[in-house]
Amino acid sequence: MARVAQIIREVAAAEIVPRFRTLAVDDIREKKPGDLVTIADEATERALEARLGDLMPGSVVVGEEAVARDAAILGRITEAAPAWIVDPVDGTANFAAGLPLFAVMVSLAHGGETRASWIHDPLTGVTVTAERGAGAWLDGRRLAVAPAHDPASMSGAVSFRYGKRPLIRKIAGRTERVGSVFQLRCAGQEYLALARAQSHFSLYHRLMPWDHAAGQLIHREAGGYSARLDGSDYRPFHVDGGLLLAPDRDSWEAIHRVLVGRPEERV
Repeated sequence: MARVAQIIREVAAAEIVPRFRTLAVDDIREKKPGDLVTIADEATERALEARLGDLMPGSVVVGEEAVARDAAILGRITEAAPAWIVDPVDGTANFAAGLPLFAVMVSLAHGGETRASWIHDPLTGVTVTAERGAGAWLDGRRLAVAPAHDPASMSGAVSFRYGKRPLIRKIAGRTERVGSVFQLRCAGQEYLALARAQSHFSLYHRLMPWDHAAGQLIHREAGGYSARLDGSDYRPFHVDGGLLLAPDRDSWEAIHRVLVGRPEERV
C-alpha cells in the first residue's frame, strides 16, 4: 500500500504539479465535445502504467486515456489478471482552467472486486488509502464517514451532467429536500470529502470505473454504505445504473426516497 502511494506521489509531483497553471493552448485538446485531456493526463497515465506494471508483474492497467483510444481495454477489469484502474487527472476541466480541484485515483481490482484504493491530491499532498477489510486511512489515522442525520440536515455532491434527463430534472427539483448540494466536477475530491466526514452523501449517474472504483471502496472502508440506484451492489466493471453513497443503509434509503423516489416514482 505504501509503495503504491509513493509511486503516485512521485508521478504527480513530476508530471502534474509543474504543469498546473502553465499549460499552453496546444497542451489541451478535446477527446470529444466537452471532454478534455491534457498533456499532464497522458504523461501521468504512461508513467503510472509503467511503474505499477513493474511493481506487480502479470497485472494489467486500465487507464482512462487508454480506454479513450481503445474501448476494448475496459474489458481487462473482468479478466483473470489483477487490474490497476487509473484516473491520471480526475477533474481535468478544473485542472485545465487552473482550479485547484483535481486528484489522481488508482485502484486495484481482482475477481470482480476492488481490493485496494488510493486517492491523491497533488497540491495538498493528501493521500487517502483503503484496503478491502482493513479500513480507510490518512496519515496513519483511520477515517470514518460523517454520522447520519435527517436528509434535511445532510449535505452532499449531486451530479447533473450525465444520466437520463427526466431523472436528472426530477432530482434537481427535489434538492431543496436535503440540507444542501454541491458539485466540484471532480469525483476524487468529492470522495475525499466523504471519507474525511466533510460531506454526507454523493449521487452519481455514469459509473466509469476510474471515477468510482477507488472512492467507493474508500467510502465503504470508512464505514459508509453505497449501492446503485436500483439497490444492487456496485462492482468496478459497472458503467451505468447510478450510485448513491451515504453514511449507513438507513440514511441511504432516506436520501434515495427523498431525491429519487419510490420504485413506482422512478423515471
